Amino acid sequence: MSYLTESLKIEILMMIGYGDRARTQCEVVRLFREMHPDLPPLNQGTINPDIIQSTVSKIESKFRETGDVKDLPKSGRPKITKDKKIDIVLSMEENPQ
Repeated sequence: MSYLTESLKIEILMMIGYGDRARTQCEVVRLFREMHPDLPPLNQGTINPDIIQSTVSKIESKFRETGDVKDLPKSGRPKITKDKKIDIVLSMEENPQ
């Protein structure tokens, strides 16, 4: 799912619709494939893969839970930026203790 751009995820949500105009996830997959026949299949590992029903389900669930389609920040130790590294080196040069 993370290979889809935000605009494609929003397009999928718009295809789902709401209320009595809502489509099934299978209908959304079919419609998306019709509208984007140029996208390569999922198994080729490219940046804009074809979608499957579970992809639509995950996008819809994420939107209902968070109100957004953006991926959440990854957990783990944050990377030190180049500016922060420079600040550390300068402070060590000024005060080597």
